Amino acid sequence: MSESIAGTDAATELPEFPTPRSSQCPFAPPPALLALHETDKDVIRVRTWDGTTPWLVTSHAAQRELMTDPRLSANIGAPGYPHTTEAMKAHAAGIQPSINNTDGAEHTRWRRMLTNSFTRHRMEKLRPEIQQITDDLIDRMLAGPNPADLNEALSLPLPSLMICALLGVPYEDHDFFQEHAGVTNARFKTPEEAAQSIVEVRRYIAGLIEAKMDDPGEDVLSDLGARIKEGVLSMAEAAPLGHILLVAGHDTSANMITLGTALLLQNPDQLAALRENQDDPKYVTKAVEELLRYLTIPHLLARRAVLDDIEIGGETIRAGEGVIASLPAANWDPEAFPEPGRLDLTRTAAHHHAFGWGPHQCVGQQLARIELHVVFSTLFRRIPALRLAVDVSELKFKEDSQAYGIYELPVAW
Repeated sequence: MSESIAGTDAATELPEFPTPRSSQCPFAPPPALLALHETDKDVIRVRTWDGTTPWLVTSHAAQRELMTDPRLSANIGAPGYPHTTEAMKAHAAGIQPSINNTDGAEHTRWRRMLTNSFTRHRMEKLRPEIQQITDDLIDRMLAGPNPADLNEALSLPLPSLMICALLGVPYEDHDFFQEHAGVTNARFKTPEEAAQSIVEVRRYIAGLIEAKMDDPGEDVLSDLGARIKEGVLSMAEAAPLGHILLVAGHDTSANMITLGTALLLQNPDQLAALRENQDDPKYVTKAVEELLRYLTIPHLLARRAVLDDIEIGGETIRAGEGVIASLPAANWDPEAFPEPGRLDLTRTAAHHHAFGWGPHQCVGQQLARIELHVVFSTLFRRIPALRLAVDVSELKFKEDSQAYGIYELPVAW
């Protein structure tokens, strides 16, 4: 098992995961992670925060092979699963099965509940609304103080408003769920703090679903309420699903908008090219995919438990061991993306793993892509003089979160 060498001399000699990023290049993955691409190993053992020793998969090709293999499980209660935090480990045994921690037919059942709500066609129909909200938020920012925090003015409100509309959550409650999203993604919250946050958010979601069972709308929580009425879903199942969608539906996109803007402002040649081509949808689409690849917000994922022995990269990973498929490492694999440290908005990068890979790919990725497309084709057109109001060295990056980003981005114009 992955714990079999924990606490031994061999374990203490293993490289740690995760490792810090360079303060000189906070947009790039940690140097120690990238250095693994210079070895002949696609898979190595690492030592994590609790002393366990799962396998780290760094190559793009190996991840594609592994993440579709049914011998890997997303069940965080399975033996060997490499937990991200103390809180996750403490609550693993009693976790409610849902879309993010089930496998096979059970996972397919969960995913089918959401298929119609997040189709590419349905998300494309939201583009005019996303454009209008983006313009309104920029108008409000321009009418307010200069400098401004882009995170507060645009990055958080846009995806929050959109996921609220899709789910049927009142946007006026955004302070509540944004605060709890921070707790959900925090790496260093205590199990008690995490448990209390889970209880509060799921109680909130359950209350909304109950109300919609009496007065349904055209939204995801109403759909879940209808399934409860039909007897195919319980409230104990519906509330955690709503919780996952609410947190994932706004936090990742918000981090991408903030981090992507900061990265572009640090790369004037690429920003100039984007400005020249911001009315070309194909160019902006490629630019969004490259930004997703380069930044990879879920920087500590993806994690699995091994159900049966599997051979990969010249190593045999045994049943009961853990696997961490480092998404940033795959997205900076020079075999898949030549010169990965060079930001190139014309690169063909759509085969990146920023949304994961395999059956557990992000269900809301089409919404995220459209939000990013609208923002990055609008922001620099509306505010051509946009610039950072502080030096990059003064920005606080989210290394203490499971979702990488920047806490505040002061910009001026």
